[in-house]
Amino acid sequence: MGLVYADIELINAGDLEMARRNQLAEDEVKRMHVNMLVDSGAFMMAINESIQSQLQLPFKQKRKAQLADGSVVEYDVVGPIEVKFKNRQATCNAFVLKGDAEPLLGAIPMEEMDVLIHPTRQELVVNPEHPYYAVLKMK
Repeated sequence: MGLVYADIELINAGDLEMARRNQLAEDEVKRMHVNMLVDSGAFMMAINESIQSQLQLPFKQKRKAQLADGSVVEYDVVGPIEVKFKNRQATCNAFVLKGDAEPLLGAIPMEEMDVLIHPTRQELVVNPEHPYYAVLKMK
């Protein structure tokens, strides 16, 4: 299977909450569309410094992550971010990668949105068993 990319909308969830409380106009909510590498091997979502800056996502903490080569790297974690794909949404935090590194859509937001990688079409799809709404496992 080759690399799979998806058009994902990222929204500053803090801005959304302020808009719900009428403290910020809806058109002032920071959002952007990003073509993200779908990486089911990564737990969390990872964005780059450029995306973090444009969405003005607040720093939450520092966390360490183990890379594919076994090395451990410390990253800033920002959030919350609302993630949208087709008729699905999730709210999560994200690691911040240096510079303009390629952003990754990880397993946690994928599970929350109930989306799958279609191996034949090599694309991200809404779970065909639940086409109208996400179904999450509670066990």
